[in-house]
Amino acid sequence: MSQPLRVIFAGTPDFAAASLQALLESRHQVVGVYTQPDRAAGRGRKLTASPVKQLAESHDLPVHQPASLRTPEARAELASLEADVMVVVAYGLILPRAILDTPRLGCLNVHASLLPRWRGAAPIQRAIEAGDTQSGVTLMQMDAGLDTGDMLLTRRTPITAATTGGSLHDSLAALGGEALIETLDRLVEPGITPTPQPEAGVTYAAKLSKAEAELNFDAPATSLAARVRAFNPWPVAWCQLGDERLRLWLAEPGTLAAHESDVAPGTLLKPDQDALRIACRDSALRVTRAQLPGGKPLSAAELMRARAERFTVGTLLGTPHRETPA
Repeated sequence: MSQPLRVIFAGTPDFAAASLQALLESRHQVVGVYTQPDRAAGRGRKLTASPVKQLAESHDLPVHQPASLRTPEARAELASLEADVMVVVAYGLILPRAILDTPRLGCLNVHASLLPRWRGAAPIQRAIEAGDTQSGVTLMQMDAGLDTGDMLLTRRTPITAATTGGSLHDSLAALGGEALIETLDRLVEPGITPTPQPEAGVTYAAKLSKAEAELNFDAPATSLAARVRAFNPWPVAWCQLGDERLRLWLAEPGTLAAHESDVAPGTLLKPDQDALRIACRDSALRVTRAQLPGGKPLSAAELMRARAERFTVGTLLGTPHRETPA
């Protein structure tokens, strides 16, 4: 077995912390941790350390939080760590060529998709939203492009009708840590052969926004259900229910009864025992978990018992019409 590697780790959110934890439990040596500067968070807007910083400090690791890696000072600081390799997981800063070339074995990235599908910022959610049946992690040798480097190792996991953005995030975070250690162990001896990404099948995972979480029910129920699952736990799909926002946490495609076939999309249908039913373009959306303002997420059955008056059959969901001022 090859000698342990001196590793710089760069990452910020919970997803990255899982890979750092795997590194800490491995034979490799973490010589420095890079993470985003502390950010204001919560109602009090208190400066809060990233999950990666919190984990690093709990293990007495040196933490670096530069606003940019493009300065000569930042490069000199990183070079002084004399790392064999730099591991980057959801770091949030662009690595210039000078940084990519500094570690002896370059920089590796743990990416939460099966490249070249879903390059970019939100691969986990976009895979579910698109109806993909599998996802995974790709260990990649970083280059100057956006997730375009040669692939070193890939691990797969299924996406089922019950998979949410949160559950897939957690699965891939754990899988990414395992794949990272396997890659590092093989990096020098017995070696690992980089594979160029194929030119076919490239897609881009645009960053999520709150604006796109509003549902338009003039769409197939399968796509709406996938979006609800993809956007759980953030930004959470929603629709307007009168003067309130109804947040939809879990949903699945359903069917329309014969007498419901001409109902306008967005209309509340007669519920079944454990789901709200909303008319869509081609069928019905069964909402099994939802939330009203001021409350917590509840099963549809609990919500209907507690607020039955809000879910009258025939109510049209959507943004209320506002008259244009004269």
